Amino acid sequence: MAQPNFFQKPPPSTLADIAALMQVQLADPSRGNLQIKGLASLDEAGPMHLAFFDNPRYADQLALTKAGACLVSERFEKRVPPHVAVLRAAQPFRAFVRIAREWHGDTLRPQSWFGNDGIAPSAIIDASAHLEDGVIVDPLAVIGPDVEIGAGTVIGAAAVIGAGVKIGRDCNVGAHCAIQAALIGNNVLIHPGVSIGQDGYGFIFFGPDGHQKVPQTGRVVIQNNVEVGAGTTIDRGSLRDTVIGEGTKIDNQVQIGHNVTIGRHCLLAAQIGLAGSLTIGDNVALGAKVGINNHLKIGDGAQVTAMSAVKDDIPANGRWGGYFAKPTKQWFREIVAVERLVRDADPKGEGKE
Repeated sequence: MAQPNFFQKPPPSTLADIAALMQVQLADPSRGNLQIKGLASLDEAGPMHLAFFDNPRYADQLALTKAGACLVSERFEKRVPPHVAVLRAAQPFRAFVRIAREWHGDTLRPQSWFGNDGIAPSAIIDASAHLEDGVIVDPLAVIGPDVEIGAGTVIGAAAVIGAGVKIGRDCNVGAHCAIQAALIGNNVLIHPGVSIGQDGYGFIFFGPDGHQKVPQTGRVVIQNNVEVGAGTTIDRGSLRDTVIGEGTKIDNQVQIGHNVTIGRHCLLAAQIGLAGSLTIGDNVALGAKVGINNHLKIGDGAQVTAMSAVKDDIPANGRWGGYFAKPTKQWFREIVAVERLVRDADPKGEGKE
């Protein structure tokens, strides 16, 4: 069976062409005619691949690489094997991404999985829905009454768009997404399996009649240029809206509770859990599997390390981590202190397995 290639192949280019395109310096101009046909990691690259190096942790891979050329900073240039052509770049990874975006632009904005350029015959669209010109709807998608969808947006297979939802222009809604009670801006990328606008977890607990459900009458508002990873869930608000700020990027399998407000240009890694009524400022970065308790405030520019549990407000530009999360310097001191106590209590290491 032939190896499938799911994305466009880049055009063959010379090193001189690549250096000019990325505005980097070819260390040995005599190698300018070397043909490059693709990009690869150091350990998998061949003689016609371009790789990059910017982390000493991968020095062994650099020494053994078979790449034809490598983007590298002047600081590490002498580590590159003689058979590998050097492209000098102040920030090698950023330069590598620039050429990757140039060559593989088809990966940046998903299109119809089925090559549609219009409405699939099996899609179900309510007569009162309004779709601007250029909307693509894949097979078995369902679009409800009074929905509005802007030009250039793609609705994936078996996606369900509930009544009254507004989706802006140049968006992508992945296969099997379910969206209700939501207002979505322009250039929003929603990966497959996302649920937006369902009930938040609102109950009066342990009453005489059992757990009483609280009506969730708010919405989800997603601003422009947001990306939402596969399998993520965003609850609608109970009274006020759940809001995702402009430019925020959310990874896969993230849970965002009702009434949460996330600021602009935040980064949320995979499997984060955000309890209800949180307020997260602009430019906040949360590592994978971070959990944050309800009704807290996370200040602008704060960062929380992976697998931390947050039970207190975090000030602007705070660097926190641990269980329970605290300023990272304090957390590291406590870890060292505990390790010292254990070592002093068992100096011979007899407790080791």
